[in-house]
Amino acid sequence: MKKIYFALIALLIVASVSAQQDFAKHLSEARTAYASGKLDESRFAMQQALQELDIITGKEVLKLLPTKMLNDNMRAERDEVTGTSGFLGVLIHREYGADAKKISADSLYNKTISLEVISNSPLIGTLNALLSLPFMGNNPDQKIIKINGYKALVQKVSGDEANKEFELQLPLNNSLLTLKAPGHTQDELIKMANTLPVAEIAKMLQ
Repeated sequence: MKKIYFALIALLIVASVSAQQDFAKHLSEARTAYASGKLDESRFAMQQALQELDIITGKEVLKLLPTKMLNDNMRAERDEVTGTSGFLGVLIHREYGADAKKISADSLYNKTISLEVISNSPLIGTLNALLSLPFMGNNPDQKIIKINGYKALVQKVSGDEANKEFELQLPLNNSLLTLKAPGHTQDELIKMANTLPVAEIAKMLQ
């Protein structure tokens, strides 16, 4: 357990003061409960501490993300980090583009670009299996590419022949990065993905 404590404390170097305080509080509660033999209470406090750590890590990942995608600026007010500490680790969300309410009513698609990273994603195993299949060839609606050395799947998710909507899914160890860009072409989506520091994100979430 000491090794876990030291590893978690080391990650606090990059955290904000308030987040450090919350983490330290839960960690102290876990150690006190453990010393008293109250294992259930210690486990719960440790889960709370890990959730705080997930949020701290998620906020650091947001700092790595580009502030612009093609000609669209990020919407800072929509940045979100949610720690679940359990089935999933952390959900990181960022959007780019104009507010959907400002888009013309006759527009067929919401132009908002969305980027999400989910750690401990249950879809990782299935996606890695698909990416390793030899018959998963490239076609106009589906393509396997590499972003900074990491395999990713780009595929059509909706739209007719003239208005295709694509989604990019990229596994980073046990985390899943998903990029959606309605109203943009497959090539534009890939261009956006190539601006992401995926190696740094993977390292931070490992």
